[in-house]
Amino acid sequence: MAAPEQFRLKKTVVLVGMMGAGKTAVGKALAGRLAVPFLDSDAEIERAANMTIAEIFERDGEAFFRDRETQVIDRLLEGERGILSTGGGAFLTERNRRLISEKGVSVWLKADLGLLWNRVKHKDTRPLLRTPDPYSTLSALYDARLPYYRQADLAVEARPDYSIDRMADKVLDALTTRKDVLERLT
Repeated sequence: MAAPEQFRLKKTVVLVGMMGAGKTAVGKALAGRLAVPFLDSDAEIERAANMTIAEIFERDGEAFFRDRETQVIDRLLEGERGILSTGGGAFLTERNRRLISEKGVSVWLKADLGLLWNRVKHKDTRPLLRTPDPYSTLSALYDARLPYYRQADLAVEARPDYSIDRMADKVLDALTTRKDVLERLT
């Protein structure tokens, strides 16, 4: 049996995309495969605030949350290289896109609306979907956010039949096209 391929990560990989695209699950699998830290900007914000994202939204509003999000993303991009999962709205802000472009590489996990809905419809952890018609809300968010996600450095299509490991493989394949991001050691 051949030894697994080894890589050296030169820049932090920032996973972007809609809620339910798989940023956390795929990010953890990819970090494991590359033997680098997995970072989650939302988890870092929650830890610093000692509150959930939903509680921050409710108490302080989205604008306050977005400011903290930018600060956390900047700090995480300055640290050890790894795989960074961001919240679904993080890439909408021009300053976040600029920070990510300067200090890392963005990878859009491109999932269609049907797949996203199947993944999030039974979860109560999405503050933006706490509306009378969550599907319509998700659809409107999806339409509004696509132009921003299309600005990502790389895009990897998510499919319903892909396992988390298969999706991580697809992201790894995309990253190997960028010599400034990933160096193959074996």
